[in-house]
Amino acid sequence: MNCREAQHGLPGYIDGAIRPRERALLREHLEMCAACRRELSRYRLLATHLASVTPVRPPAELVAHIRARAAQARSPWAFVVRAWHRALLTSQNILEPLAVPATGGVLTAIAVFMLVVQSMLVGMPIGQVRPDDLPLNLVQPAQLESLAPFPVPGVSDGKIDASPLLVEATLDAQGGVVYYKILSGPNDAASQRQLDQVLLFSRFRPQLGFGRPMGGGRVLLSFSEVRVRG
Repeated sequence: MNCREAQHGLPGYIDGAIRPRERALLREHLEMCAACRRELSRYRLLATHLASVTPVRPPAELVAHIRARAAQARSPWAFVVRAWHRALLTSQNILEPLAVPATGGVLTAIAVFMLVVQSMLVGMPIGQVRPDDLPLNLVQPAQLESLAPFPVPGVSDGKIDASPLLVEATLDAQGGVVYYKILSGPNDAASQRQLDQVLLFSRFRPQLGFGRPMGGGRVLLSFSEVRVRG
């Protein structure tokens, strides 16, 4: 510990306000330093004089004088601060009753927007569809364009059997059949060979997403009617 650190801790050494370790280090320094011991004697003398001073009671009107001076020296921005707080309180009183209706309106708008987007994405047209209208949906389902003129299992001589053939075909991005599944009707080897020939030479339009062909579109065929599942 040097003299500067020792003299800085002398008041606390006299009052007992320093930690025991610092007090021990300061005591060791005072045993070796005469200058710091003289400074300690001055602090002790000052403490003795201060202890003998009679306290003086402040005048009774001091508090009133301080308040008057404080009122006179008020900040010029006090009026602006008060006006700001008043405007903030007024706006809260006006906007808080409207918070719940506004929140309900926002949630309703979001719900309507989600329903519209969902209807567009799944290929459902919005509004009335005319026969000569062009589809404007973001995702358009796959569909059959022309069926190959080959015999079809479950259809003979223009008459439909008791169990018509129902097939679900999955298309690639070029409109080719990559997989099909017989949902009902004949499912023997001969029927599958005939069905392979029919699907191979039939023409399909693939599923469109934003106007571009996409794989994964599905077409449901019953051969008495054609239904499309996007």
